[in-house]
Amino acid sequence: MNVPSYFADAESSLDEAAVVLFGVPYGRTSSFRFGAHLAPLAIRQASWNFETFNFRTGKDLRDIPFHDYGNLEVEEDKPSEMVKKTTAFVTTLLKKEKFPLALGGEHAITPGIVHAFPQDIAVVSIDAHLDFRQQYENEPYNHACVIRRLADHLPIDNVAVLGVRSAEKEEFEEAKQQGLFFIDSFTIHEKGMDYALQRAQRHLKQKKIYLTLDIDGIDPAYAPGTSTPESFGLTPFDVLACIDSFASRLVGFDVVEVCPPYDNGETALLAAKLIRYIIEHVGAA
Repeated sequence: MNVPSYFADAESSLDEAAVVLFGVPYGRTSSFRFGAHLAPLAIRQASWNFETFNFRTGKDLRDIPFHDYGNLEVEEDKPSEMVKKTTAFVTTLLKKEKFPLALGGEHAITPGIVHAFPQDIAVVSIDAHLDFRQQYENEPYNHACVIRRLADHLPIDNVAVLGVRSAEKEEFEEAKQQGLFFIDSFTIHEKGMDYALQRAQRHLKQKKIYLTLDIDGIDPAYAPGTSTPESFGLTPFDVLACIDSFASRLVGFDVVEVCPPYDNGETALLAAKLIRYIIEHVGAA
């Protein structure tokens, strides 16, 4: 595909930018489909498909200063080393008062980002999986342990998972015992995304929000190119509603688990569009 290698319309310098995109092309703990490390490039390529103007929001991306830093060099690292490098990089962005926006890569990158934030923020995770295992395949920084690692850094009451529909039995029981807030996709289908968001808002109160989107939280009918697809998921409109609900309090965002070898680019297109929607909300604030 003959397009530039950076995210479309990211024309600002690092110093000028309000939002800084960066890729974390990591896939070493993937356990079903492999190829998440290819996602940052695929998402950047897909981003050139869209008009700069969004008639839903009335905003033009050319009016928003944002920067694409490129990728962190983590592909060959052990998971713990990848997490350390990611934390160090995000720490520098936060010191510069930038909004970090990460292109995964698998979900194992998210603890590395969140660990750079103070412990009084909250995390909203859209995900098909509970990700609350202490370790998986003898690795505590596995993609199946993300929420558990976030709860090592944040109070567990500061974490909310939306759209979940898969968990190992003991993992599920321990999450309930420890009081993890989650709403499954079946409840959301029955009662609506507004119901779920109102409950999450009450639970998290007025805390600043880091939003992590595991693309498998969306039903594979809409996002087939993902590493561990699960049926009966959310819709892209549910994700838009979530962004709208928390937009004024967002402090960071990532989209993870896009796996380009397993579709014809549809999932990367969806990820790129959602990234643009986030930039329109937080970059122009």
